[in-house]
Amino acid sequence: MADGSVGADRLSNILLEPDCAPGLWASVDSGEMEILVPELPLLAMEQDPIHRHKDVLAHTIAVVNKTQPEITIRLGALFHDIAKPRTRSYEHGGVTFRHHEVVGARMAHKRLVALGYPEQMVHDVSELVRLSGRFKGYSDGWSDSAVRRYARDAGPLLGQLNEMIRCDCTTRSQVKVVAIQSAMDDLELRISVLAEAERLAAERPDMDGAAVMAHLGIAPGPVVGEALSFLLETKRTEGHMESEELEACLDAWWASRP
Repeated sequence: MADGSVGADRLSNILLEPDCAPGLWASVDSGEMEILVPELPLLAMEQDPIHRHKDVLAHTIAVVNKTQPEITIRLGALFHDIAKPRTRSYEHGGVTFRHHEVVGARMAHKRLVALGYPEQMVHDVSELVRLSGRFKGYSDGWSDSAVRRYARDAGPLLGQLNEMIRCDCTTRSQVKVVAIQSAMDDLELRISVLAEAERLAAERPDMDGAAVMAHLGIAPGPVVGEALSFLLETKRTEGHMESEELEACLDAWWASRP
């Protein structure tokens, strides 16, 4: 096993080369990777029926090399299929790797800790591995709530997760490549639209004009706009209020007017 941060430094040096594939293959061929990440060479024994590589190792190195040279995303790509040998099954018609992302996240966490990576990086990479398969069901149709959940679960890793998923397409079929990239384009657009809708909703007061007029017993006019501006500023400074508390604030504002 590699010693502490020495192992992390060496693996990072390999991964951060703009073209990191030669270094990864050299590390595997020399036996060095059996010390750094002994789970990785085992992927050479695992056939990959989806991506048309001779094995999962070839696919993994191809994916890593497609990502930007940033350590978190490259580690995520390196470990994204790490659990396939452990989760392989022939029970469901053909070879399957059910829940390999969840198992892989645990394996990545353990190995990265042993290598001496910082705690936050260990957490982030493990999350990228855990979430790496979530996108697979998008083409079946996701509700807006499912899109929000995907974005919320990814949190600050959303951009890196989406890039990793885009790079996790090494098939020679241009039809499949275009389909996957188009689906991710669509998902990113929906995330953006929903985020903007939520932002606009947050910029509305918790009472509308009709409710203000009914509560204060006033007719339409400029004062209604003033009341809504007051309620919006109150929301920005105080946060969400229950209706009774909000109405009390509105009453106090109304009473203070000339």
